[in-house]
Amino acid sequence: MKPNQQNVHLHTSHLNMRRLLVLRGVAISSWLITLLLVVFTLHIESGIWPLLATLTAWASLSLWTWWHIKRTETIVDSRFFIQLILDVAILTILLYLSGGSTNPFTLMFLLPLVVAASVLSMRYIWSIALLTISAYSFLLFNYIPFIPLEHHMGGDFNVHIIGMWWGFVISAALIATFAAKMGHTLRERDHILAEAKEKALRDEQLVALGSLAAGAAHELGTPLGTIAILANELKYEYADNGALSEQLQILCSQVQRCKGTLSTLSASAGQLQAAAGKSQPLDEYISETIQQWQKIRPGISLLINLKGVQPPPHLLAEQTLTQALINIFNNAADASPDNIEIMASWCKDHLQLTVCDRGPGIDDDTNARIGRSIFTTKDGDQGMGLGLFLAYSVIHRLGGEIQLTNRDGGGVSTAITLPLQKLLV
Repeated sequence: MKPNQQNVHLHTSHLNMRRLLVLRGVAISSWLITLLLVVFTLHIESGIWPLLATLTAWASLSLWTWWHIKRTETIVDSRFFIQLILDVAILTILLYLSGGSTNPFTLMFLLPLVVAASVLSMRYIWSIALLTISAYSFLLFNYIPFIPLEHHMGGDFNVHIIGMWWGFVISAALIATFAAKMGHTLRERDHILAEAKEKALRDEQLVALGSLAAGAAHELGTPLGTIAILANELKYEYADNGALSEQLQILCSQVQRCKGTLSTLSASAGQLQAAAGKSQPLDEYISETIQQWQKIRPGISLLINLKGVQPPPHLLAEQTLTQALINIFNNAADASPDNIEIMASWCKDHLQLTVCDRGPGIDDDTNARIGRSIFTTKDGDQGMGLGLFLAYSVIHRLGGEIQLTNRDGGGVSTAITLPLQKLLV
């Protein structure tokens, strides 16, 4: 589960538990008011005290639960389910002490079922449904008669009791089926809303990064031009010094690379795709991207395995995708310069690219944050955390996914699944 979805889930679970306690308070108040009416209007006190003791226990459970949830970070479905089981058990005791199935309050068995159908999964819903039906069936034949109800019982009333039971069974089945589907739909809606909020936040960060990149490209253009001129002059001035001339040549090539990167940042999205969007076979595109990366990171021990349908599909070689792949390659090389493996397989409409390293691995917290916020685990000035964030954004924009898993023996396997529909020519 994603971080902000976890926050939404935690908030919702606490809110649902509080609502259950409020509903429980209403039920307890209804029983108390009814008992007071029986005592003061019908002047009947027989059997009242066991009922009051049970209601006191129910209220104490509610108070303890309210106190406990304030100190609990997560309320899982199993805890919610246990609370509903306790409600059914206490209702069964109350009804057993007050006429069983002859008591009109048997309809309160529907309350735990409605709550379960709204917030729990299907297996919990049907468990509550079977539990309430079993409790109601038990109360048909096992109960302590309640005197005010006994005065009105007769043959026709027994038929009425059977009818009440059958109506409850039908109602329970309907609630378990249809209300559960409605609750599932609501949970899906909340999930989609959480994903939309996360996407909007990520888009805001990308817009901010785009503005900063454009400003940086404008500000750095002049200094880089000056460095390029001076480096070229020094290269010709010290042409007879082989070692220095070679180093100056590397400096010039790196400056040219920086200028090319800044030119890309300055381009608009449409201009970028038009300039870089040449049609290429997929295997050729992947090979060129790897070769481009190897020029940046020479000396990396690399194992390459490319396979797929032939002839390979042709795609529009988008510069943003190329940079995203290079960022992922760089991340693997930073973790482990040796034993980098790049494996690619494809069919007509999908690409599966896996990059493996032998670095220290990745913990669950870092894995949950990667691609969803800008941060870095590298020491000092080795990185700002932008690479993987931008790579995730590009891959997701194209409809793909990135998954990081720890490898046996150490290291990380980065699996990229990319549909090719948006890139095919």
